Amino acid sequence: MAWSFPIGTVRGTVIRVHVTFFLLLAWIGATHAARGGIGDAVAGIAFISLVFACVVLHELGHAAAAARYGIATPDITLLPIGGMARLDHIPEEPWREIAIALAGPAVNVAICLVLAAVLGGIPSATEGLTVEDPRAGFLPRLFWVNAFLVLFNLIPAFPMDGGRVLRAALALRMPHAAATRLAAQVGQGVAILLGFLGLFGAPLLIFIALFVWLGAAGESAEESLRTATRGLAAEDAMETRFEALPTEADVAAAAEALLRTPQQDFPVVDGQGRLMGLLTRDAIIHALRAGGPATPVADAMRDIPRVARRAPLEATMRGLRDAPAIAVEEGGRLVGLITPANIADLLALKG
Repeated sequence: MAWSFPIGTVRGTVIRVHVTFFLLLAWIGATHAARGGIGDAVAGIAFISLVFACVVLHELGHAAAAARYGIATPDITLLPIGGMARLDHIPEEPWREIAIALAGPAVNVAICLVLAAVLGGIPSATEGLTVEDPRAGFLPRLFWVNAFLVLFNLIPAFPMDGGRVLRAALALRMPHAAATRLAAQVGQGVAILLGFLGLFGAPLLIFIALFVWLGAAGESAEESLRTATRGLAAEDAMETRFEALPTEADVAAAAEALLRTPQQDFPVVDGQGRLMGLLTRDAIIHALRAGGPATPVADAMRDIPRVARRAPLEATMRGLRDAPAIAVEEGGRLVGLITPANIADLLALKG
């Protein structure tokens, strides 16, 4: 995800923090300092940091469950609104999706049980109303935050875990695409309800409603994409008419091609047509400013994913999450490129 950076790796899953997370820490520190001074600010930041440690464990629960079914989790990103685990793909077997979705809340339940054992029982419900008070008990507040995370994540709306459980339950009785559309509609209905309630003095609910609405719309769009590309191969979406640059070219030649053609990105190939890398528009501009027009294209190009012509398009498109294009090869030679624009054109034609 853009504007995020890694802070560690757990079993192949990169833990990333979005820069806006630090805005949350700054806001927590400022509000607590205004109420009780620097001591309260430090306590408030420490508590919210521990809460997000529980959020990371929640997301790692999803990752562990997904790994049991051979599904990788490339990264987990911490946002002010919580965590987001990016699975390599969503299983279409309903029972697997249910198991993965419930693994996260199960971690929070386990944390609650451990805290209850340490505290000698379930803390008073009144302590759940003091989670913003740095002078209140640390562990009781952490218990009730985890209890809230369980309930919040079980709301039947994307992108919460409850939305995925709902979709999987519906998929037991109807096609996966239809189940996704219905679950997304339910989620957007929940978003409207939360937004309406937020008008009565709870602006945070309006923010959550927007988050839920966009999550439901995004899940529906992603399912439409999976449905449209199912059964297609990479060659069905690739662009075959493109201009390539030789390995000996310089950035001046790339800039001339950028102005002369409608292309934004240029593959760099050797004399046998083998792909060496991709030179993007931004890389051309940066190289011109940093090294001048004589800079070799080899110094500015980047690697991109490579697939065979008959590779399933549905799986191939995952490479576009982290790259501007995907190279399609045959016999070691570049025969096509797949870009987001190609996918958009394909969807428009199939729609």
